[in-house]
Amino acid sequence: MVRKSRGIRAKTRKKLAQKPGYRPTITKFLQEFKEGQRVIINPEPSSHSGMPHHRFKGKIGKVIERRGKSYIVEIIDGNKVKKVISKPEHLKAV
Repeated sequence: MVRKSRGIRAKTRKKLAQKPGYRPTITKFLQEFKEGQRVIINPEPSSHSGMPHHRFKGKIGKVIERRGKSYIVEIIDGNKVKKVISKPEHLKAV
């Protein structure tokens, strides 16, 4: 038998699919957020670097700090507080 793939984008055929003719704007990649600002995690399928895990898609969190070009976002997953590292193109202001 063939071994099952367990890559970072496994089981995301529809979750991370782009719409036909969709092209992201450059402002999405250059947007900035302030500490304490609330954001939604919305992965940009065309940019693979700095993409958070697809289980966090749609989660609302708070920006804790900026680390290099990325942001640390604090979210609540069940009863646990988690920190997610993400680039700005995968975040959307609330």
